[in-house]
Amino acid sequence: MWKSLMSSLFSEDNLYVQALKESYKMLALDLTMYEAAVESLRHSDTGEINIDVYKLDKQINEYERDVRKKVMTHLSVTGARDLAPGLILVSVVIDIERIGDYTKNIYDLARKHPLRLVAPPIEDDLQAAEASVTSIFRNMIKAFKSSDEDQARQIMEEYKESTSAMCDEITTGIVAGKIDDLSSADAATVALYARYLKRIAAHSRNIITSVVNPFDRIGYQYKEK
Repeated sequence: MWKSLMSSLFSEDNLYVQALKESYKMLALDLTMYEAAVESLRHSDTGEINIDVYKLDKQINEYERDVRKKVMTHLSVTGARDLAPGLILVSVVIDIERIGDYTKNIYDLARKHPLRLVAPPIEDDLQAAEASVTSIFRNMIKAFKSSDEDQARQIMEEYKESTSAMCDEITTGIVAGKIDDLSSADAATVALYARYLKRIAAHSRNIITSVVNPFDRIGYQYKEK
């Protein structure tokens, strides 16, 4: 779906092309924020980072509004003929903006939990979930920019089969009292962190569905015709 739209409407410079490039910038900012926030929470004892997460988050919000404006302006000129790619772009940037919000949530955890977060009873599980989410996030950006349908399906399957379950298992285990040897502060932080990781992966999955699905199925599993 996305590849056919890319080859037609995005082959020359127009407002859609400009809006798409802004979505790429939003993703780059998201990744910068995510990596810095995770580094601060998991590997720093101060909670400090060398970027202004809140400023970057505002930039993402500005890009989102600008994408909407460009799509609306383009449609006011072309009419319903170019409606589908415009709807897809608007849908995608909503998920991109939400990823920014969750990375900001992770950074807020790091600031409120200044010592590096370590969870000995479930550290291996937490690292595995973390690595899976990071992989999905980075690969999503590559697949979205290259319209790689095969990689998009792989990302969707990885989220469905493993990533979501790993994050849920951590959060549920803590809430159900099945995980011992964590202070109340560490337990709360780990549970929230796992939840934020899952949401970042989920929004990454939503974005990548646009590569293989029509507009009405964005955010849902791929179905063969």
